Amino acid sequence: MNKTWPVQHWIKEIGRGARGARDLDRLAARDLFGALLDGEVDDLALGALLLGLRIKGESCAELLGFAEALALRTQTLQVPAGPRLVVLPSLNGARKLFNAMPLLALHLAAQGQPVLVHGRFDFGPERANTLALFEALGHAPCSSLSEAQARLATQRLAVLPTALLCPGLDRLMALRTRMGVRNCGHTLAKLLDPAPGRSLRVIALTHGEFIDRIGQALPELTVGGGAALLMQGCEGEAYPHPRRPAAWAAALDGRPQPLPSSEADLDAALQARAATQAEEVSALREALEQGPAMWPRRWSEWVDEVRQLAK
Repeated sequence: MNKTWPVQHWIKEIGRGARGARDLDRLAARDLFGALLDGEVDDLALGALLLGLRIKGESCAELLGFAEALALRTQTLQVPAGPRLVVLPSLNGARKLFNAMPLLALHLAAQGQPVLVHGRFDFGPERANTLALFEALGHAPCSSLSEAQARLATQRLAVLPTALLCPGLDRLMALRTRMGVRNCGHTLAKLLDPAPGRSLRVIALTHGEFIDRIGQALPELTVGGGAALLMQGCEGEAYPHPRRPAAWAAALDGRPQPLPSSEADLDAALQARAATQAEEVSALREALEQGPAMWPRRWSEWVDEVRQLAK
């Protein structure tokens, strides 16, 4: 692998701190992120670039350029006839609250909605491993794209490591354990699209500034028949906090889409994360049996919005 791609001039542009740094144009951003994904940047320069981007913050043009580079390197899946494939990234796991990702994904699949959950987990026991919860519920991560394809066709739900969709992106995210902080790879993992024109990407973010930036790029990200739902995730995962609005913005084929108004629900009950995985799995099974009528209102609203956008 050649790691001599020249990036010094870009480090000078983006590495001057939050106030002195300059944004890259879309074409330069596409070329740069492509080099990062392809492993063509040496480790020292790679660390400088990732930290520079983290401190500066990615512009709308940079995000669009990065997304272009990612799309060229993402493996694709065929979506069964019918509604769009709902793409749910899982990169964090729950810390304090009940992890509703498996609950909502399994409910959507039971309604005939194809769902793909992709992600990686590199945290300790302080977070509930979403992929491990799926496995305990009988949906172990797929070991190949062909297996994921078959599960979508037969079960309407597939769980797989992000590494199978884009190894270069997974390598960038894996640097979190060495560097101590996330990088732009984690943001782009939420924009990954394995079914262009046939997917609904659920983009769950935590911080307001990221929501604003992605919101600006959202229409452009869906040009060509795409669809996306932007929301503030619950502890970083792709489902709503019981007390917050279920969604923030949506776009379909380059056009913003109206969403039902949703106010904060400060009286909603909060269910704490169980002490053990076995207890968490038991709680998930119980919630599945109870159905949406017994869930926090925000989760039911989210399911309705996802199904409407993914028709």
